[in-house]
Amino acid sequence: MNQREIELFGHIIDSLILPKTLDIIMDQGGDFKIIDLNVGKRKSDVSRAKIIVSADSPSLLNQILDELSEIGATISAIEEVKLVASPNDKVAPDNFYSTTNHVTHVLHNGNWLLVENIEMDCMIIIDIDENNSGKAYCKPIGRIKKGDLIVVGREGIRVTPPERPRGKQGVFEFMNSEVSSEKPLMSIIENIASEIKEIKSRGGKIAIVGGPAIVHTGSADLMAKMIKEGYIDVVFAGNALATHDIENALYGTSLGVCVKTGEVVSRGHTHHMRAINTINGSGSIKEAVDDGTLTGGIMYECIKNNVPFVLAGSIRDDGPLPDVITDVIEAQEMMREYSKDVDMVIMIATMLHSIATGNILPSRVKSVCVDINPATVTKLADRGSAQVLSVVTDIGAFLPTLYNELEK
Repeated sequence: MNQREIELFGHIIDSLILPKTLDIIMDQGGDFKIIDLNVGKRKSDVSRAKIIVSADSPSLLNQILDELSEIGATISAIEEVKLVASPNDKVAPDNFYSTTNHVTHVLHNGNWLLVENIEMDCMIIIDIDENNSGKAYCKPIGRIKKGDLIVVGREGIRVTPPERPRGKQGVFEFMNSEVSSEKPLMSIIENIASEIKEIKSRGGKIAIVGGPAIVHTGSADLMAKMIKEGYIDVVFAGNALATHDIENALYGTSLGVCVKTGEVVSRGHTHHMRAINTINGSGSIKEAVDDGTLTGGIMYECIKNNVPFVLAGSIRDDGPLPDVITDVIEAQEMMREYSKDVDMVIMIATMLHSIATGNILPSRVKSVCVDINPATVTKLADRGSAQVLSVVTDIGAFLPTLYNELEK
């Protein structure tokens, strides 16, 4: 039989890494033998395990090893990474290594190199200088250039997923975010507010990914205040959030419904198109603020407080607003650039933008997904963003409570 020895290191019991490893091996049709297990007895101790993984064929063994590498298992017999040059633009060599969003190192020329700008589903590129030392970083397949040296196989790669530390558990601890509408909402929001304050106190950055329900539920003023008061450093959204925010600022409605009274306004269904037309008349959102056309709201506060925003377009957009980036690859690149520096992301009532943001975030970034639909937060976790804290609740209840906690 084909077999390889793997190693597990860290809080592998508390983080359920050990049982997950055994489950993966058996579920994939392999076999295992634990040859060494050292369990830490104190909170500061780590645990270690060595396991022989066996399979009926080399391809099945490689398949199992691929699955295990994603949860942090490493091959004991360390070899250097294998590099193959890309044969063409946007083309990776066969058997390329596809990344996770966890901290990753590669062994090159005797040195463990940290893979910079890590995100899931990318290639690892190594640039080699004249001293034969290298720099490793992530690159999406669409940005691959002919001749790029790309990591292939699974040798010389070490993945370190976040762990659940022993002792008291915090609200953001890894794998502590099961989806449920019956969680104690107040205590969760208190913890989120505390985390925001702690991040801002040390100069960290926080991003919000927002959907139009923020405006529909009457919470736009609260998000605008959070931007004005310095809690939010970057905003990711689509045409809808910006359009209905501007509609609210100009007409007091969202989708033609009065935000304050909840009453349908006569001819209000045209207001969002009139809002887009007004901004087009000024030339851009910034120019509408500068010429006095736009005097309040989320987008107004972004402009006045120099908070960058990325409005990513979609095929169903009305208009769209002149600031919307209709080239999705360009929007993705801008989101990727701003995501490099953030310490926390709050995703509110937008499934597609939340999943898109989750796909480009490293797992070290503390993330919150808030939606009244449990399917939204479930899909986010299913697509690899296991570090996300899931909050199933109405946005109209979440944002006011969060803002009140921040004001305390």
